Amino acid sequence: MSSGRRIFVGDVHGHYDGLIKLLETIGPSSDDQIYFVGDLIDRGPKSAQVVQLVRDNNYSCVLGNHEQLLLGAFPDNKVSHLALQAWVDSGGDHTVASYSKLDELLETLNWLRGLPIYLDLGDIWLAHAGLDPKLPVHEQTTHEYCWIRSEFHSMDRPYFPNKLIITGHTITFTLPGVAPGCLAQGQGWLDIDTGAYHHKSGWLTAVDMTQHLAYQVNVLHRRIRTLPLAEATIQVEPKQVMLRRRQLLPSYRTG
Repeated sequence: MSSGRRIFVGDVHGHYDGLIKLLETIGPSSDDQIYFVGDLIDRGPKSAQVVQLVRDNNYSCVLGNHEQLLLGAFPDNKVSHLALQAWVDSGGDHTVASYSKLDELLETLNWLRGLPIYLDLGDIWLAHAGLDPKLPVHEQTTHEYCWIRSEFHSMDRPYFPNKLIITGHTITFTLPGVAPGCLAQGQGWLDIDTGAYHHKSGWLTAVDMTQHLAYQVNVLHRRIRTLPLAEATIQVEPKQVMLRRRQLLPSYRTG
């Protein structure tokens, strides 16, 4: 069993330079285990470099909704024009621009197809978006793991009695009572997507679940900070999430 740290990185969205600074701040050793929560790509300027870094270091990563959008745009390495437009409209144009050759993008597709939709790490369940509290594990699909939001965040009891679900996907400040840059925690879940690409935030976050620390780099203002995990995290009440859902705020659906 590894004696190193377990570190989880939130949605990078192509912000390679910020990711490099974040990893320099963390200073991972060969004993540390690093996991990415998906959405490596889109919206930011250097998606190709982010993917290559994750691949070169053999870091673990689950499939995000933006990776799924890309895969849907190129089924069997052929273009689906309708799905391609949907991906481009969701920030995929930045990803295309980060690749100098089409062959490199197609090779990335082959790697993305091998990403798991979740990882069961014993006491931690890693998934990009969450899961549907009404469904058993064996009925959860890629749609739930990559896209779900309010049904998951409004759970009034933990899905697993002995596992924390770590996710990204929903920018934390779109949840009720959470300020930009803060992490969000609910019933059995921890959301670490602090909105690196978003102009209201800029924070890229990694959490060290071994030492209970939050490492953060602001890609807009070049700030770096390390906080105790408890200090960086805001508790979200299920009833507040349901109220927000009924209000249908567009910002809640950002991701």
